[in-house]
Amino acid sequence: MNYDDVAFWSQIAGFVAFALALVWASFKWIVPAVSAAQKASNDRIQLAEKRRDAMQGSLGALRDAIEEAKRDSVTMIERVKERANHERSAIVAEAKSAGERAIANAQGELGRARAEARRKLREELASKALDIARGSAASRIDAAVNAKLIEEFIAQVSRG
Repeated sequence: MNYDDVAFWSQIAGFVAFALALVWASFKWIVPAVSAAQKASNDRIQLAEKRRDAMQGSLGALRDAIEEAKRDSVTMIERVKERANHERSAIVAEAKSAGERAIANAQGELGRARAEARRKLREELASKALDIARGSAASRIDAAVNAKLIEEFIAQVSRG
């Protein structure tokens, strides 16, 4: 064997040793690193899927809550309308009652005012009639007629 053959086989042996070292290094460091990266990626994907599933479940619950809130709002609107109608009816009834009381009071006041006006008119008419009677009586009645009238008046008052 000559030096060229030894050199050739030496290069082949070096290549085989380098290839074995490269394979060993890849199994020692590269494959675990790739496996760890793949496991981390799979874990992130799995976590994302869990979150997605949880959010879909939450989304369903939120949709149910929205539907319930819509039903509650419809119920509340109906209650408010009923309450408003009831309040309106109560206010109208109270206003009607107050108006009727005011009319009754006004009618009573009108009756009292009429009675007072009649009384004042009678007093005024009686006062004017007395003034007229005094004026004309002095000229028409003498002392004898006056005494007779007074006696008749006292007799009527004592009879009742």
